[in-house]
Amino acid sequence: MKGLRRALDRIKPNFAKGGRFEKLHSTFDAFEAFLFVPDKVTFTGSHIRDAVDLKRTMSFVVIAMMPPLLFGMWNVGSQHFLANGMETGLWQNFWFGFLQMLPIVIVSYVTGLAIEFGFAQARGHEVNEGFLVTGMLIPLIMPPDVPLWMVALATAFAVVFGKEVFGGTGMNILNPALTARAFLFFAYPGEMSGDKVWIVDKPDAFSGATPLGDAMIAEVSKIPSPMDMFLGFIPGSIGETSKLAILIGAMILLFTGVASWRIMLSVVVGGLVMGLIFNLVALNDYMLIPAWEHLIMGGFAFGAVYMATDPVTAAQTLKGQYIYGFLIGFLAILARVFNPAYPEGMMLAILFMNVFAPLIDHYVIQANIIKRRKRWERARVKADLNNGFKEEAHV
Repeated sequence: MKGLRRALDRIKPNFAKGGRFEKLHSTFDAFEAFLFVPDKVTFTGSHIRDAVDLKRTMSFVVIAMMPPLLFGMWNVGSQHFLANGMETGLWQNFWFGFLQMLPIVIVSYVTGLAIEFGFAQARGHEVNEGFLVTGMLIPLIMPPDVPLWMVALATAFAVVFGKEVFGGTGMNILNPALTARAFLFFAYPGEMSGDKVWIVDKPDAFSGATPLGDAMIAEVSKIPSPMDMFLGFIPGSIGETSKLAILIGAMILLFTGVASWRIMLSVVVGGLVMGLIFNLVALNDYMLIPAWEHLIMGGFAFGAVYMATDPVTAAQTLKGQYIYGFLIGFLAILARVFNPAYPEGMMLAILFMNVFAPLIDHYVIQANIIKRRKRWERARVKADLNNGFKEEAHV
């Protein structure tokens, strides 16, 4: 590492102001920050600094995505061979899924980073590490058979219109990965829904329907068992099928303090409340599905752990996080059951609440201001009364 550090120090002046490659300063700075801890310090005022910078925060999130990623690779292969009537082992399933997913991950990162580097160079800004997470989230929420050109197009749309137009990392109001999925869902619905897209090279005789797909067409009896949905032995988006793997990722995020447990908990509570309301109404078979079962169907769990907790697009106040998460879970089940055209209501619920998160924070802050003002006024009146009593006693 010392040799690499010396090599970087030798070429660094070429990328500084006045150097031969001055215009590529942002690109060099990004690679240097990726390899080594930045040597920037504060010079004025009192500050508290620790070792958890944006790069390490994003690294923890990527590590937390490893369980659903690895299981998703295995499941892609398993569903493929199962649909084609072939008996295979663990490594054959995993290797098939790995080869299927690797191009999707590469296209996502290459497209997104190229655009981010371009914007950073044009603006003279630093390249932030935010896309380390987005670049992995996009493949995980895609069907395994998605065309690569669609991945590139969706990634470009998400980075440009979901992030850079707002000013880049930390300024966007919509989750970029969900922006990519929403773009594909509405622009190319045939490639993002139906039975064919969830299994690679699916034969026509094999169903390939997801649990939400069966529920959408009132085939509730065909929904897989809760255990299969929890473990993930079902067709679906690459990283969304195994709730056990997602639960492991959630524990990593909570243990490292990266994600908000308030948002995760309130999303689950909101989903349960809406599910219980449907159970009470029970106008059709879909509404009879137990409320807790909605939590292990579709992308609800994945969205609650990795999407709703995005610190940039979520509510920032503590009370606001409870409200924000509850409404996401509530609206996700509402959209899922009431509008079969959009079976994956989690995507729409999170994007909808991303827009309203600043408004929620605003009213929470205003409520706190009003509460403190009233408390201060009561204290002032009490003090005035005490002073009045003291004056009368003195007289």
